[in-house]
Amino acid sequence: MATDRVSVSRRIDASAATVFSVITEPRQHVEIDGSGMLMATTNEQLRAVGDTFDMDMDREPLGDLPMGKYKVRNTVTKLEPDVALEWNVGGVDQPPFGHVYGYELLAAGPSATDVTLYCDWTGVRASSIRDRFPIVPVHMLEKSLDNLQRIVAGNGERLTP
Repeated sequence: MATDRVSVSRRIDASAATVFSVITEPRQHVEIDGSGMLMATTNEQLRAVGDTFDMDMDREPLGDLPMGKYKVRNTVTKLEPDVALEWNVGGVDQPPFGHVYGYELLAAGPSATDVTLYCDWTGVRASSIRDRFPIVPVHMLEKSLDNLQRIVAGNGERLTP
């Protein structure tokens, strides 16, 4: 189905290396997401496939699902410096749920990068988590790219050059 993968793209005025350094730092994922439901519990830069980063989740600020607080472990499934980062989502004591998030970066010059952020549910069985969670709406991904652009421009709290 076409709704199994949702993506948004934007050109960001920064090198692919700068954008990549921001998206591979777990604590900046919290800033990028901007939903108020995440808190990174690990801060080490993601460097390889298999790296993990934990996040404390609290769905209450979103008001969408009555799940309260819980912890997720994200595992990097694809990492190509200055090109791509993808990770799957799972519970801390469970296997991955099956959906993945990712960034694809395409250098559009020395100081501009075309960034695509996606959520892909094609690996999730219809009878599993997909029944309990809505497919990520485009506006959530757009907000994340807005925040990424703000952080990369130096208007956020943290910026890794």
